[in-house]
Amino acid sequence: MEKVIIVRYAEIHLKGKNRGYFEHIFCVNLEKALKGLRHELRRTSGRYLVAAFDEADAEEICTRISRVFGVHSYSKGYRVPNDLDGILEAALRICPASGTFKVDTHRADKRYPMTSPQLNAEIGARLLDAHPSLRVDVHTPEHVVYLDIREDGTALVFGSFEEGVGGMPVGTSSKGVLLISGGIDSPVAGYMMAKRGMEVEYLHFHSYPYTNEQARDKVIELARILSRYTGGEFVSTVKVTHIQEEIHKKCAAELNVTLLRRFMFRIAECVARKKGAKCLITGESLGQVASQTIEGITSSNAVVTLPVLRPLIGFDKEEIILRAKKIGTFETSVLPYEDCCTVFLPEFPAIKPKLSFIEEEEAKLDVDALVQEALDSLERFPLH
Repeated sequence: MEKVIIVRYAEIHLKGKNRGYFEHIFCVNLEKALKGLRHELRRTSGRYLVAAFDEADAEEICTRISRVFGVHSYSKGYRVPNDLDGILEAALRICPASGTFKVDTHRADKRYPMTSPQLNAEIGARLLDAHPSLRVDVHTPEHVVYLDIREDGTALVFGSFEEGVGGMPVGTSSKGVLLISGGIDSPVAGYMMAKRGMEVEYLHFHSYPYTNEQARDKVIELARILSRYTGGEFVSTVKVTHIQEEIHKKCAAELNVTLLRRFMFRIAECVARKKGAKCLITGESLGQVASQTIEGITSSNAVVTLPVLRPLIGFDKEEIILRAKKIGTFETSVLPYEDCCTVFLPEFPAIKPKLSFIEEEEAKLDVDALVQEALDSLERFPLH
């Protein structure tokens, strides 16, 4: 009998002849998640087994597995020979000595000589013989003993299914650059794209000395929390103080944020191309703030050729907050440190600016020189 943690994947089973590619990346991501913990990762048909681990690490292993995109569910249990005695020995460890129970069998090996109902009845009867205080309840049992009969002559015996985060393995949907601020929205946007298999690079814009190092450290901490899911290693930061000062001096005040966003997109596209990323990711939600109207979004899109993904575009704030709390970024996001978008914030920002007016005001600036100066300020900070 061997203690194992059973991992089942989500959408990968739909991938047909390409499934091997997705399974390989999924396996690599599991190994990354379990780095530093003693274990063996084994692949069997439609399952991954974590074995040979220290019992003291079992909960930590489960926690890390629960954050790996592509995991449908996982269970702590036992791997035993598929004979009745071996199965019963494990079932006795899973099932308490009293209360109501049932046995639930899945046979991946259809050649097994007993059907699922026959196995349920046989193992259930043996459990009743061993523990007379048990009672069978097939509808609402207090305890379930799950049997998974595998094709390799073994059985997996466990007592519960724990929910994974689902989605696709990170790295199966290319790479994107997330424009991460210190707010609530952008970390959730990065999480959602990583859940669809996208590798996420983090890019943060700051306005030192108008914003302080605590604001930067807040963003690094947000990226560190996200990296538990996305596997990212660094945050890149770019200084845009000089751009904001030039906009403030030379351009219409109501366009301060709109023009800054256009610069951010230009800079982000340069960074993305250098890193081999195929898109930009933002936390914008339609109509949430003045720069997130269709007109504002169109203005930002106009200066880049890479696609811009906005996974939160139809979400309201409460929906975003709920997701931020679920993934663990909310408490950090609400720490009171300003980001660059709050610097030189106009009293009445433009809600529906005309692109022709934006371009006219932007023509007052040396765009290329300002972008290059920002790129020259790029720094990278490790997350681990």
